[in-house]
Amino acid sequence: MSKVVETELPSNSLLTDRINKSDFIDSYAVQSNLSPREAAEIITDFPGWASFLVKIRNAVVSKFGLLSDGPEASDKVGFFPVDSENDHELIAGFNDKHLDFRISVMSKDGRVFLSTWVHPHNIGGKIYLKTILPFHVLIVRNALARVQRLNFSNSV
Repeated sequence: MSKVVETELPSNSLLTDRINKSDFIDSYAVQSNLSPREAAEIITDFPGWASFLVKIRNAVVSKFGLLSDGPEASDKVGFFPVDSENDHELIAGFNDKHLDFRISVMSKDGRVFLSTWVHPHNIGGKIYLKTILPFHVLIVRNALARVQRLNFSNSV
């Protein structure tokens, strides 16, 4: 089994049209044959420690009037509304006062890519992003490791 690796955003990702010069973008990949929807369901099913971090985040940001569970939507993965979906990519996320963000879950060439795009609106968005970034990386790497582990256990 291979490890989670940091990589470039796949060039055919629908996120590429959103990226501006000052935006944050990262992308990680792991070997897996899961569909984008299957992988996204695993990715957004946070383990206890990550759910705890999200609860702390929600308690803090609610004091600033920011969204905690995302807006209402008929189609969600975790608490992220699905923005678009095709056979190769699912994009989910939402816009808030401090920033806009989307995650892309893409299946391509026997790998699942998890990419995150963030467009800060103001200094608050930039501070928020810098504050959560170390936790974001831990959660993303753990999520993709779970995708690979569940994909592997389902194929045996």
